Amino acid sequence: MKTIYPKSTLILIAVLFVIPAIAQGPGGPPATPIDGGLSLLLAAGGLYGLKKLIDQKNK
Repeated sequence: MKTIYPKSTLILIAVLFVIPAIAQGPGGPPATPIDGGLSLLLAAGGLYGLKKLIDQKNK
């Protein structure tokens, strides 16, 4: 259980840095509406899933 937090933190940081980099790539149309809201939703979903895993493990 002690190794879950560093791994999840690393994944969260990677997601927060990769999504803006992909959004600025040359492949999308110029008006692609990807902003911080999508990153927050992904982070919230990841944290919710992590909480569910921890709750299930403690049962």
